[in-house]
Amino acid sequence: MNIGRSGHKSSNYHKHTTKNPVGKLFLNNFLNSVVKTIRPLNINSVLDVGCGEGFTLARLQKEKIGKEYEGIEYDGEAIELGKKLYPRLTIKKGDIYKLPYKDNFFDLVVCTEVLEHLENPKKAYKELIRVSHKYILLSVPNEPFFTWQRLARFQNILEFGAHPEHIQHWTAGAFSKFVKVRGVKLVNRKFPIPWTMVVVKKVKV
Repeated sequence: MNIGRSGHKSSNYHKHTTKNPVGKLFLNNFLNSVVKTIRPLNINSVLDVGCGEGFTLARLQKEKIGKEYEGIEYDGEAIELGKKLYPRLTIKKGDIYKLPYKDNFFDLVVCTEVLEHLENPKKAYKELIRVSHKYILLSVPNEPFFTWQRLARFQNILEFGAHPEHIQHWTAGAFSKFVKVRGVKLVNRKFPIPWTMVVVKKVKV
């Protein structure tokens, strides 16, 4: 399926449609971990920030986790493709640094595989906290394991396995420290290879 004049498909699209058995195994394990982690949280509304084409949001909808689903994405071509793949989802163009919602608007805010791409992840994280009413689920590559597995799969050999789009790099411990800010508490942490995934809960301050 070609989108726009460029025929563009994002790295997120390729990740979710890969035929590579190792890549499929990692991704399925990750999505299963997401579902298992948030199913007990008793949520109604979900916002996926940086949702790409909507793959994760569609999985949550399929699993009946929540009742209202919305996605925010910066890439217009990803939005266009997402609307064709998942016409029942609401995917809007937006900026993670300035989300178009009131405070405490969604029970759960999801942001997976996004923060490592940002120049200012702290500013983005504050905005995710602002629009969340209860929980925020975040995931980033778990370094150095993420880079090692890319090398093992002969990806970006000349860059020693480094992903060309990643400008932030966290170990599991460093990311756990990153999320511990005023107004939230860390309530869950998992390590679906090769990622670190955390859930934080908003608390009164």
